[in-house]
Amino acid sequence: TTMTKFSPVALFVLLLGATVSNVDAFAGVNQASKISSSSLHMSTSYPTVATDIAWTPSIKSGDRERLLGPIDAYCADLKTVTRRKTRTVDCGPIKFGSDHPIVRQTMATTNTADVEATVAQIIRCADKGFDLVRITVQGRREATACLEIRKQLDEKGYDIPLCADMHFQPKVALMVADALEKIRINPGNFADGRKDFEEKVYETEEDYFEEREYLVEAMIPLVQKCKELNRCMRIGTNHGSLSSRVLSYYGDTPRGMVESAIEFADICRSQDYHNFVFSMKASNPLVMVQSYRLLAAEQYRMGWDYPMHLGVTEAGEGEDGRMKSAIGIGTLLADGLGDTVRVSLTEDPEFEYEPCNRLSEIAESRLAATNPGAAKRQAAVLPYDDTRDITAFSRRQGALPEQLEGDDVDVRGFLHRDGSVLAAVRPDMFSKENAQYLYQELGCKTAVGMPFKDIATVDSILLREVPPSSDKAARAALRRLIEVSVGVVVPASVLEADPVPNAVALMSLTDAVANDGKLPTGAIRLAVSVDGTEDDETIQKIKDLDPIMVLLKTDPSISQLHGSRRLFEIFKSNDINTSVIHHFTTETDDSNELALQLGTKIGSLLVEGNGDGVIVEQVGDAPAFSIDFLRKTSFSLLQGSRMRNTKTEFVSCPSCGRTLFDLQETTAKITEATGHLPGVTVAIMGCIVNGPGEMADADFGYVGTLPGKVDLYYGKEVVRKSIPNDDAVESLIELIKEYDMWKDKEVEEEEEEVAVAA
Repeated sequence: TTMTKFSPVALFVLLLGATVSNVDAFAGVNQASKISSSSLHMSTSYPTVATDIAWTPSIKSGDRERLLGPIDAYCADLKTVTRRKTRTVDCGPIKFGSDHPIVRQTMATTNTADVEATVAQIIRCADKGFDLVRITVQGRREATACLEIRKQLDEKGYDIPLCADMHFQPKVALMVADALEKIRINPGNFADGRKDFEEKVYETEEDYFEEREYLVEAMIPLVQKCKELNRCMRIGTNHGSLSSRVLSYYGDTPRGMVESAIEFADICRSQDYHNFVFSMKASNPLVMVQSYRLLAAEQYRMGWDYPMHLGVTEAGEGEDGRMKSAIGIGTLLADGLGDTVRVSLTEDPEFEYEPCNRLSEIAESRLAATNPGAAKRQAAVLPYDDTRDITAFSRRQGALPEQLEGDDVDVRGFLHRDGSVLAAVRPDMFSKENAQYLYQELGCKTAVGMPFKDIATVDSILLREVPPSSDKAARAALRRLIEVSVGVVVPASVLEADPVPNAVALMSLTDAVANDGKLPTGAIRLAVSVDGTEDDETIQKIKDLDPIMVLLKTDPSISQLHGSRRLFEIFKSNDINTSVIHHFTTETDDSNELALQLGTKIGSLLVEGNGDGVIVEQVGDAPAFSIDFLRKTSFSLLQGSRMRNTKTEFVSCPSCGRTLFDLQETTAKITEATGHLPGVTVAIMGCIVNGPGEMADADFGYVGTLPGKVDLYYGKEVVRKSIPNDDAVESLIELIKEYDMWKDKEVEEEEEEVAVAA
């Protein structure tokens, strides 16, 4: 049977009418009807050419908005943490979707053709607790190995499902579907993999749509096979590997990522195949969050309900990798988005389990439906209108301190335009014996014992108590910080008892309103603390008080996320431009847990553009982190949130069977050699698949191309080829110098000079 020919929009409208008439349809629906994405049974056959597919209406022409209305919701509830309702997708013995626990997954780093090593690593991952393992499939040899891997795992009693990671090879994907439960395809290179990065000019939308035919030809056989065998598929778009076609038409944008995925989903749906999930990965957490939210909003608009796999690609290693993953993944989970998670680290896959599992636990603990305490805190937030626009990103820019006539010190350095870091300090740290070490912990450079600000020096410090004025040495050390424009924030009640000249007086907002913001003797500026329980009228008075900063630490009785969003909405509606510093307190002494909590709770607000800095204060009886560690962690949070760069940014792939060099060892060498270059981004990629595309916005790329050989990139252009591994790091340094982005490491001040100054 052949289908009657209609234009894509006409066919979409026809199916929409059939849907409203209670006929199942695979096309999208308008918002009013809210009909699910089920199958169409108009014919015994399914479309096999692009012109017969009911493509989602165009976003650029305005057809989508005209037919389906504007984008509205992106999550189930803006005020209560509720998982987005999805269909169930089967993947062997596990299920993805809102009716099931969040699935934890990882990716093997072995050569897939080495069956014994791959089976052993998968078993270690399964024993650790992972629900699914992805393995790379470069060609026929690896596809054949997959059959044996599945067989050996089954014989050993391991039914953990496996996912084949496919790039460039539609025919190999067909082979591997016989063996494995899930196939991941990348729309950027599965069929449309031309990576020339040359801008194509599409005179009309029809010109762009004409090139869909070869996508359909490559994709339909795999869709049909997955449907026949009940295999699962992930349509996994990556920010850095969008096709030349999509890049030319939509640009390097979240919208391009979403539209690329929707095209491939339309092909799946045209075959009445719905056993798939989406992903929108990026190494930049801001882009990643925007893309997933936009995809979720489009699914709501179209009546789709497919699950989503979350991940920040090439997150890196250590606390930085965990931080970036927490910022991206944690932000989305906090809004009830996401059904399966992978934390991509440049470490062995077993080490990904703890952060992956912990982020899932944090997310599950916030769900109002299953956690009465969380529901109570979310309900306790006072009413507010949530006006965030998830289709565009803009950062709220808090006002910086202004110098006034008569000021004895320069207050302009108390905050930083790109994001401020404050540190909590104890008074005993200013003693004669400790002061020089404190300067170093705060990130100061020193010369003959005097502190000076450096690129990663804290902007201000919080002193809950002050050294007594009788301690002349401690007061001198404190004065020296103020003189180099380090703000010293002290509770007003402490300053009233023992003044500190040119300190910033800290008051609760309630107290500041009560005494009209009157400063204690000697104080130079006002700061106020807010806990989110204040009523709207009280918060609005911040505008008249005009403090240089607000320290935001939400009361434990309310939801930290929603209470903070409320404050920023009040600020926006009342044109209050005071800088807001997120005040994060923690009792943990685990650095990995701190990175996850900080990224999830504070990073989720920073990637929305809300917040001008952070202070991390350790409380409780746990062994204390050093001020230096908390300072560096705070700067990592700002850099991961794409605010303030104070060190080299590394985009490092997590390794897999395609990797052509020892990724962990090489990453360590490059980090040691180039980690002192703020504003420079270096991508370290194990193979060409994660090469020019996945490097996204990196300045320089270090990419494995052949065994023992590396190519170096400037932007997305290869500038040096086939460099032996042993010479490649030095060649990278020379390349950075060639583009005038290198500076030598600063020599640390000699200890004897510090001793003399002391």
